[in-house]
Amino acid sequence: MRRARPGAAPRGTSGRALTSVGTGADCDGSRTADRAGDGRATAPEQTAREERTPSKLWHITLSVSGDATPLKEVRRGLEQLAHDHPFLLTSRYADDHAEIRYWEEARDLHDAAAVALRLWGEHRSTARLPPWKIVGLEVIDRETYHQRVAEGYGPPPAAPVGVHPY
Repeated sequence: MRRARPGAAPRGTSGRALTSVGTGADCDGSRTADRAGDGRATAPEQTAREERTPSKLWHITLSVSGDATPLKEVRRGLEQLAHDHPFLLTSRYADDHAEIRYWEEARDLHDAAAVALRLWGEHRSTARLPPWKIVGLEVIDRETYHQRVAEGYGPPPAAPVGVHPY
């Protein structure tokens, strides 16, 4: 339970709130009022087509770094993160930095980046991750990822999957 003034934003958020990307209210097609809100009803299919933006897959590479931490603790934290969130493809780590690679589904790059930037901080306490800072983020769409791999640029496909030392 958080103690604060009613309606106060959590500390460190500067009044901004980030949320995960959801499917939206129109996912089941039950919303029938148009965007203008004038009360006219439209066919659910038409409304869904107008308002639903299809999501895409984005390849995320999140790099974190900080003070040296025992390798055993870093590995345990990354394994816990992977257990809590099985979408993680692979993690590489050393005693003072780590890289996490995974696929994220989101409407656009901005949403994918916002979710990725929250990953480390939101799971730092539950997975007992080191108090490191995010020092790098790469977000690329699926087509660009596959093009880079095919041309021999960029990282090869994440194999083997799991948590591995550098």
